[in-house]
Amino acid sequence: MSLDAFWATARRSCPALPCELPEAWAFGATPEQADELLALVLDGIKTATASSLQDYRVSGDPLPREGDLSIVLDGAGRPRAVLETTRVSVVPFDQVDAAHAHAEGEGDRSLAHWRRVHEAFWREHGEDPRSVTLDMAVVCERFRLLFVA
Repeated sequence: MSLDAFWATARRSCPALPCELPEAWAFGATPEQADELLALVLDGIKTATASSLQDYRVSGDPLPREGDLSIVLDGAGRPRAVLETTRVSVVPFDQVDAAHAHAEGEGDRSLAHWRRVHEAFWREHGEDPRSVTLDMAVVCERFRLLFVA
């Protein structure tokens, strides 16, 4: 299904959605990660995500804001869900808290797991792996699921 067709279907289901097509993106850096993390969202387990502020700076992408809508793609690039950002904060890596790690829904949902996995992810897939430090700025985003195709 095309993004336009997906958005039209979502708007029929949720008439309060705006006409303008929001940004579409996938979780992670690989099709497998996209599918795995999307499944956690669809199961109601994952209600948060985190990004490197440095990655936003390098890419020039705007930071997420409360109220932003987005279309989440699966690993094959198909639109699957609409999310609304409910909260955004930027904190140092070593100050991301256990509640945020739990809301991300990955692994055993512990802060130790979150730190291990995210450090490895940003070292492998980040725009600037040298910027991965204990005080690196992390964009912590909370969201809610509005629509599933």
